[in-house]
Amino acid sequence: MNKYITELIGTFFLVLVIGCAVSSGSPLAPLAIGVCLTAMVYMGGHISGAHYNPAVSIAMFIRGEIEKSDLAPYILSQIVGGVLAGICTIVLRGKGIVVSPGEGVGLGQALAAEILFTFALVLVILNVATSKDHPNNSFYGIAIGFIVCAGAFSVGDISGAAFNPAVALGHNIIAADFSNVLLYLLGPIVGAVLAAFAYQTTNPN
Repeated sequence: MNKYITELIGTFFLVLVIGCAVSSGSPLAPLAIGVCLTAMVYMGGHISGAHYNPAVSIAMFIRGEIEKSDLAPYILSQIVGGVLAGICTIVLRGKGIVVSPGEGVGLGQALAAEILFTFALVLVILNVATSKDHPNNSFYGIAIGFIVCAGAFSVGDISGAAFNPAVALGHNIIAADFSNVLLYLLGPIVGAVLAAFAYQTTNPN
Protein backbone atom coordinates (compact mmCIF):
# COMPACT_ATOMS: atom_id res chain seq x y z
CA MET A 1 0.00 0.00 0.00
CA ASN A 2 2.89 2.39 0.71
CA LYS A 3 3.90 2.15 -2.94
CA TYR A 4 0.48 3.16 -4.19
CA ILE A 5 0.14 6.05 -1.74
CA THR A 6 3.56 7.32 -2.82
CA GLU A 7 2.57 7.10 -6.48
CA LEU A 8 -0.62 9.03 -5.77
CA ILE A 9 1.22 11.77 -3.84
CA GLY A 10 4.06 12.13 -6.35
CA THR A 11 1.69 12.24 -9.32
CA PHE A 12 -0.55 14.71 -7.52
CA PHE A 13 2.23 17.23 -7.01
CA LEU A 14 3.62 16.78 -10.51
CA VAL A 15 0.21 17.35 -12.11
CA LEU A 16 -0.58 20.20 -9.71
CA VAL A 17 2.64 22.05 -10.56
CA ILE A 18 1.94 21.55 -14.26
CA GLY A 19 -1.55 23.00 -13.86
CA CYS A 20 -0.52 25.95 -11.72
CA ALA A 21 2.65 26.78 -13.66
CA VAL A 22 0.99 26.58 -17.07
CA SER A 23 -2.08 28.56 -15.99
CA SER A 24 0.21 31.27 -14.59
CA GLY A 25 1.48 31.93 -18.10
CA SER A 26 5.10 31.93 -16.96
CA PRO A 27 7.63 31.16 -19.71
CA LEU A 28 9.58 29.24 -17.05
CA ALA A 29 6.77 26.73 -16.49
CA PRO A 30 8.83 23.87 -18.01
CA LEU A 31 11.61 24.57 -15.53
CA ALA A 32 9.19 24.45 -12.60
CA ILE A 33 7.81 21.15 -13.88
CA GLY A 34 11.26 19.60 -14.27
CA VAL A 35 12.38 20.76 -10.82
CA CYS A 36 9.19 19.41 -9.22
CA LEU A 37 9.62 16.04 -10.90
CA THR A 38 13.24 15.86 -9.77
CA ALA A 39 12.21 16.48 -6.16
CA MET A 40 9.31 14.01 -6.29
CA VAL A 41 11.55 11.32 -7.79
CA TYR A 42 13.98 11.69 -4.90
CA MET A 43 11.03 11.71 -2.49
CA GLY A 44 9.52 8.43 -3.62
CA GLY A 45 12.14 6.56 -5.58
CA HIS A 46 13.10 4.29 -2.68
CA ILE A 47 9.47 3.43 -1.93
CA SER A 48 7.65 2.95 -5.22
CA GLY A 49 10.27 3.58 -7.90
CA ALA A 50 8.71 7.02 -8.46
CA HIS A 51 6.96 6.30 -11.74
CA TYR A 52 4.17 8.93 -11.45
CA ASN A 53 3.19 8.01 -14.99
CA PRO A 54 1.20 5.03 -16.35
CA ALA A 55 3.49 4.85 -19.38
CA VAL A 56 6.52 4.49 -17.10
CA SER A 57 4.79 1.78 -15.09
CA ILE A 58 4.06 -0.16 -18.27
CA ALA A 59 7.73 0.09 -19.27
CA MET A 60 8.80 -0.98 -15.77
CA PHE A 61 6.55 -4.00 -16.06
CA ILE A 62 8.12 -4.94 -19.41
CA ARG A 63 11.54 -4.41 -17.81
CA GLY A 64 10.57 -6.73 -14.95
CA GLU A 65 10.85 -4.07 -12.25
CA ILE A 66 7.26 -4.45 -11.02
CA GLU A 67 4.95 -7.45 -10.80
CA LYS A 68 1.85 -7.86 -12.94
CA SER A 69 -0.27 -7.56 -9.80
CA ASP A 70 1.18 -4.08 -9.16
CA LEU A 71 0.57 -2.65 -12.62
CA ALA A 72 -3.15 -1.81 -12.33
CA PRO A 73 -2.88 -0.38 -8.77
CA TYR A 74 0.06 1.79 -9.85
CA ILE A 75 -1.86 3.16 -12.82
CA LEU A 76 -5.02 3.71 -10.79
CA SER A 77 -3.08 5.55 -8.07
CA GLN A 78 -1.47 7.80 -10.68
CA ILE A 79 -4.76 8.65 -12.38
CA VAL A 80 -6.47 9.39 -9.05
CA GLY A 81 -3.54 11.63 -8.09
CA GLY A 82 -3.82 13.42 -11.42
CA VAL A 83 -7.56 14.01 -11.09
CA LEU A 84 -7.17 15.33 -7.53
CA ALA A 85 -4.49 17.69 -8.82
CA GLY A 86 -6.83 18.87 -11.58
CA ILE A 87 -9.41 19.74 -8.94
CA CYS A 88 -6.82 21.45 -6.74
CA THR A 89 -5.57 23.52 -9.67
CA ILE A 90 -9.03 25.01 -10.05
CA VAL A 91 -9.28 25.64 -6.30
CA LEU A 92 -5.91 27.43 -6.20
CA ARG A 93 -6.00 29.23 -9.53
CA GLY A 94 -9.72 29.69 -10.07
CA LYS A 95 -9.38 27.94 -13.41
CA GLY A 96 -8.06 24.70 -14.80
CA ILE A 97 -6.10 23.85 -17.92
CA VAL A 98 -6.79 21.60 -20.88
CA VAL A 99 -3.82 19.65 -22.20
CA SER A 100 -4.04 19.88 -25.98
CA PRO A 101 -1.91 20.33 -29.09
CA GLY A 102 -0.87 23.82 -30.11
CA GLU A 103 -3.01 25.90 -32.40
CA GLY A 104 -2.67 24.78 -36.00
CA VAL A 105 -0.70 21.65 -35.06
CA GLY A 106 -1.70 18.47 -36.86
CA LEU A 107 -2.58 15.30 -34.99
CA GLY A 108 0.37 13.49 -36.58
CA GLN A 109 2.81 16.15 -35.37
CA ALA A 110 1.43 16.05 -31.83
CA LEU A 111 1.46 12.26 -31.76
CA ALA A 112 5.05 12.14 -33.00
CA ALA A 113 6.14 14.63 -30.32
CA GLU A 114 4.46 12.61 -27.56
CA ILE A 115 5.99 9.34 -28.79
CA LEU A 116 9.50 10.77 -29.24
CA PHE A 117 9.80 12.56 -25.92
CA THR A 118 8.09 9.82 -23.92
CA PHE A 119 10.57 7.45 -25.52
CA ALA A 120 13.41 9.71 -24.39
CA LEU A 121 11.98 10.08 -20.88
CA VAL A 122 11.43 6.36 -20.35
CA LEU A 123 14.79 5.39 -21.83
CA VAL A 124 16.50 7.80 -19.44
CA ILE A 125 14.53 6.43 -16.49
CA LEU A 126 15.33 2.81 -17.32
CA ASN A 127 19.03 3.54 -17.73
CA VAL A 128 19.56 5.78 -14.71
CA ALA A 129 17.13 4.14 -12.27
CA THR A 130 17.19 0.42 -13.12
CA SER A 131 20.58 -0.37 -14.66
CA LYS A 132 22.88 -2.56 -12.59
CA ASP A 133 25.87 -0.69 -14.02
CA HIS A 134 25.39 2.22 -11.61
CA PRO A 135 23.27 1.14 -8.64
CA ASN A 136 22.41 3.60 -5.89
CA ASN A 137 23.58 6.54 -8.00
CA SER A 138 22.73 10.08 -6.90
CA PHE A 139 21.99 11.56 -10.31
CA TYR A 140 18.90 9.65 -11.36
CA GLY A 141 16.39 12.28 -10.22
CA ILE A 142 18.21 15.12 -11.92
CA ALA A 143 18.44 13.23 -15.21
CA ILE A 144 14.73 12.45 -15.15
CA GLY A 145 13.73 16.02 -14.30
CA PHE A 146 16.03 17.45 -16.95
CA ILE A 147 14.66 15.34 -19.79
CA VAL A 148 11.09 16.35 -18.93
CA CYS A 149 12.16 20.00 -18.76
CA ALA A 150 13.89 19.69 -22.15
CA GLY A 151 10.82 18.06 -23.66
CA ALA A 152 8.46 20.70 -22.29
CA PHE A 153 10.59 23.54 -23.67
CA SER A 154 11.02 21.76 -27.01
CA VAL A 155 7.52 20.56 -27.90
CA GLY A 156 5.21 22.17 -25.36
CA ASP A 157 3.74 24.32 -28.12
CA ILE A 158 3.37 21.29 -30.40
CA SER A 159 1.76 18.53 -28.33
CA GLY A 160 1.22 20.14 -24.95
CA ALA A 161 4.15 18.10 -23.63
CA ALA A 162 2.20 15.65 -21.49
CA PHE A 163 4.40 12.55 -21.99
CA ASN A 164 2.13 11.08 -19.30
CA PRO A 165 -1.51 9.92 -19.51
CA ALA A 166 -2.08 10.92 -15.85
CA VAL A 167 -1.24 14.54 -16.67
CA ALA A 168 -3.69 14.79 -19.56
CA LEU A 169 -6.42 12.75 -17.89
CA GLY A 170 -6.05 14.58 -14.58
CA HIS A 171 -6.67 17.98 -16.10
CA ASN A 172 -8.91 17.07 -19.03
CA ILE A 173 -11.33 14.90 -17.04
CA ILE A 174 -11.98 17.83 -14.70
CA ALA A 175 -12.38 20.13 -17.70
CA ALA A 176 -14.74 17.56 -19.31
CA ASP A 177 -12.66 17.76 -22.48
CA PHE A 178 -12.11 14.31 -23.96
CA SER A 179 -11.25 15.38 -27.51
CA ASN A 180 -7.58 14.38 -27.26
CA VAL A 181 -7.76 11.40 -24.91
CA LEU A 182 -6.55 8.94 -27.54
CA LEU A 183 -3.55 11.13 -28.37
CA TYR A 184 -2.40 11.25 -24.75
CA LEU A 185 -2.96 7.56 -24.18
CA LEU A 186 -1.50 6.24 -27.42
CA GLY A 187 1.51 8.55 -27.72
CA PRO A 188 3.05 8.00 -24.28
CA ILE A 189 2.29 4.29 -24.18
CA VAL A 190 3.81 3.65 -27.63
CA GLY A 191 6.86 5.72 -26.69
CA ALA A 192 7.25 3.85 -23.40
CA VAL A 193 6.96 0.39 -24.96
CA LEU A 194 9.49 1.29 -27.65
CA ALA A 195 11.85 2.59 -24.97
CA ALA A 196 11.51 -0.61 -22.94
CA PHE A 197 12.53 -2.69 -25.95
CA ALA A 198 15.32 -0.26 -26.83
CA TYR A 199 16.63 -0.60 -23.28
CA GLN A 200 16.60 -4.38 -23.47
CA THR A 201 18.40 -4.24 -26.81
CA THR A 202 21.14 -1.88 -25.65
CA ASN A 203 21.50 -3.54 -22.21
CA PRO A 204 21.38 -7.26 -23.05
CA ASN A 205 22.94 -8.28 -19.73
